[in-house]
Amino acid sequence: MQNEQLEYAGFWARTGACIVDGILFTLVSLPLLMMIYGTGYFSSDKLIQGPADLAINFVLPAILTVVLWRRLQATPGKMALKLRVLDAESGNTASVRQCIGRYLGYVVSTLPLGLGFFWAAFDRRKQGWHDKLAGTVVVRELRTQPVKFRS
Repeated sequence: MQNEQLEYAGFWARTGACIVDGILFTLVSLPLLMMIYGTGYFSSDKLIQGPADLAINFVLPAILTVVLWRRLQATPGKMALKLRVLDAESGNTASVRQCIGRYLGYVVSTLPLGLGFFWAAFDRRKQGWHDKLAGTVVVRELRTQPVKFRS
């Protein structure tokens, strides 16, 4: 990591990564949900159709996201844009606790009309509330000046 030059990833890069992840997730989950629940899945007024819906839409994405952040430092969308989730203090790979906290922090970032996500657009280190809660930053490769992590 010391030889790499990084910059904090801004709001729009992170939003782009989220859109890529959402498209990929939809391409995988919709066919599975339709095979299990049929086309009636889309006309139901229930929030959760059953155990498979709960697993496919909530449990598996949470586990997969935490594992990807921990092992690869990124989800597919972040990888496509050369973004990584790192420990905010050391610049090393985020711990399992940080990855879980970051994922759960999405709820906090979402509740007040998504303000916690928009916060990254104005924050000095481009951290959303979920990053601040978990002690993480999102960075991208850069050719000029490196990010200086606290020692």
